[in-house]
Amino acid sequence: PTSFFAHYGAHVRILEEVWALQGLGHRITIVTYGSGNNVPGVDIRRAAFTGHREVSIGSSKRKMLYDPMLFLRTLRAAWAMRPDVIHAHLHEGALIGRLTRSLYPARHVPVIFDYQGSLSAEMVDHRFIRANGRFYKPFRALEQVIDRMADAIIASSHNAAAQLRTEHHVNPARIFTIADGVDVHRFAPPSTAEQRAKVDALRAELGIPAGRRVIVYLGKLAPYQGTDLLLEAARLLLPSHPDSHFLIMGYPGADDYRRLADYLGIGDHVTISGRIPYDEAPDYLALGEIAVAPKLSTTEGAGKIANYMAMALPTVCFDTPTSREFLAELGYYAVRGSAPSLADCLSEALHTDPAALRERGLALRQRAMVERSWSAIARNIVSVYDQARAGDFTMRRSLTTTLPNACSATISHPTPPFFACQPLRVLLY
Repeated sequence: PTSFFAHYGAHVRILEEVWALQGLGHRITIVTYGSGNNVPGVDIRRAAFTGHREVSIGSSKRKMLYDPMLFLRTLRAAWAMRPDVIHAHLHEGALIGRLTRSLYPARHVPVIFDYQGSLSAEMVDHRFIRANGRFYKPFRALEQVIDRMADAIIASSHNAAAQLRTEHHVNPARIFTIADGVDVHRFAPPSTAEQRAKVDALRAELGIPAGRRVIVYLGKLAPYQGTDLLLEAARLLLPSHPDSHFLIMGYPGADDYRRLADYLGIGDHVTISGRIPYDEAPDYLALGEIAVAPKLSTTEGAGKIANYMAMALPTVCFDTPTSREFLAELGYYAVRGSAPSLADCLSEALHTDPAALRERGLALRQRAMVERSWSAIARNIVSVYDQARAGDFTMRRSLTTTLPNACSATISHPTPPFFACQPLRVLLY
């Protein structure tokens, strides 16, 4: 239920999932809003009547009008392709998936809910509703009902899985923690003279002065993402580190944040590039010596950190359970919501011995290669499909095991292994 494809975190996760599942031989069909960018090699079916403009990120009243159209398009796609699995993203998607399944009764088609975070918390973060307002409790109740509708839920962090169990009372047997992944081949530090020359040319094109130590951010620009706090931290940091430079990449509101940087008196030390095409993201991140992830949400994932890790970038972030799942002992952790603490952690990273800083970055890349590879994650997703199609969660398979191919028969389970060994038709949105 978004304008797929756009160049930001949730869409990147979906696209990487699709590519990885296609690599295992499965047929993926994406159903999405009428607007968005097509991706070569990906079967995308678009809903009618959602206009040509990209739908805004996050909660909006327009989505309440578009989602019924998306449901009708999903139903048409289901009858046309006869899916083996319905893989839904976001709560709206999970609800549409359950409704689609109820009107497609020919055989059991499991609905897999790819949980990206709390619906009610996101609405508060996006200032769509107030935490103490009259709409909060109804949306919170709806969220909990949707959470329990799915045959299985994929949570992107252990923190999210714990919230589903303790706050939303979802059956733990139906929750599977599968971390955000990263293409460690696409996202890698420049290793050849040609690649380094390309990065140098990009630095000159962006007008970043020679000798500046670049701190990079890539993601959405919004208060709940910590963008305002990041600029305030930059203002506090620059008097003691005048050789630092902030390269902030993302959207929406790039012009507004440029004006804020100028108002804070740091415009000549901040470059706000606007939207960066996903396939160019590694080149831009390669300009950085340090990365920063100031996201405030405690319920959503933090996929950008996986990209930083793969690029061997030491990372400064707010101290949240999700950020610690990514970085463990290798992160620099600021007090959540504190611009002075964020500035102090950036200063600590900049004061770190250069050799030790490089070693930390390389250790993060190694962690990403071991724990965040999409090839292994895709096999774990197929294992969830396998169990949901069997309808038996009494003997859960370990999702930390690296499987040799799409067949999951190498792990003991009372159901036949053919589900994951044959190509599946997956309806994904």
